[in-house]
Amino acid sequence: MTTALTRPSLDQVRNWLGEVPDPEVPAVSVMDLGIVRDIRWMDDELVVAITPTYSGCPATSVIALDIEVALRARGIDRLKIERRLSPPWTTDWITEEGRRKLEAYGIAPPAEKARDPSPLDRFLRSAPPAIKCPRCSSENTFRVSEFGSTPCKAQYQCRDCLEPFDYFKCI
Repeated sequence: MTTALTRPSLDQVRNWLGEVPDPEVPAVSVMDLGIVRDIRWMDDELVVAITPTYSGCPATSVIALDIEVALRARGIDRLKIERRLSPPWTTDWITEEGRRKLEAYGIAPPAEKARDPSPLDRFLRSAPPAIKCPRCSSENTFRVSEFGSTPCKAQYQCRDCLEPFDYFKCI
């Protein structure tokens, strides 16, 4: 049992959660993706709030379990994982470190902010933004399919190095 004398700081808990990989993209942590919304102590219980990348994300249960396993392994036995659907997660919550890790893993990070341009402006424009190839950095790429290896991603290909790659959609 965790007591007030041995209770880890919230920064320590954040560091531990920074080691919990996302189950779909293990190169980034749940902290890198901005899935962890809040960490707080309520008396002697640690409460961790998570927001799934979308309301039907099948990985949400696995993420909650991985967080629970990681924290219990650190001696936290009084733990509550909350799901928060509001405000909805956006790709704006991905940290800069997370964006670098995605690119190094071969996934192009979102090319724009979710709110800038607005969803209506994005719908009305004639061409999507240039997506940089994570392998050779060329912007001479094209979208092969709006659907990639997961619902959060689209499939692209580079015209210069010819490599296909996933693009993390701007949500």
